[in-house]
Amino acid sequence: MLLRLFFTFAKIGAFSFGGGYAMIPLISHEVVNSNGWLTMSEFIDVVALSQATPGPIAINSATYIGYKVAGFWGSVAATSGVVAPSFTIMLILGFLFYKYRDVALVKDIFRGIRPVVVVLIVAAALSVVPSTLTGLVPGVIAAVSAALILGLRKDPVMVLLAAGALGLILYL
Repeated sequence: MLLRLFFTFAKIGAFSFGGGYAMIPLISHEVVNSNGWLTMSEFIDVVALSQATPGPIAINSATYIGYKVAGFWGSVAATSGVVAPSFTIMLILGFLFYKYRDVALVKDIFRGIRPVVVVLIVAAALSVVPSTLTGLVPGVIAAVSAALILGLRKDPVMVLLAAGALGLILYL
């Protein structure tokens, strides 16, 4: 099980571009659909908890999922798996980018990757919408939060804390 966790999260770490939010669809597919380690509802809770705790969302998610599946060593295996490929790839790419950063082909590659990252983030958001917006109140909270963050440029952390406090008041 530890090797399975390591290689599952290593695959996620190796084939994800754009950071933790871009990894959410891949983590969801592997953890919910392929391996059945969590339900979609549990996975959404993991994402919410991973966003609320300090640190990268992918690492927090891997740590929690690994712990749920195989205890302490499961969390070590999953976290190591998600970090190892990214760390290795970044070392290699950092060296190559520094050496070849002024080459037109390198600049063009990065221009092509940017739009895909945006699509991955949008796909991650859309994949959790059906399980998250379960009624009128959550929909209103989401709409007001989006308006505050995107329209009025309010601090996302403060909006998150306010929405959490509102949820505590409404659902406790």
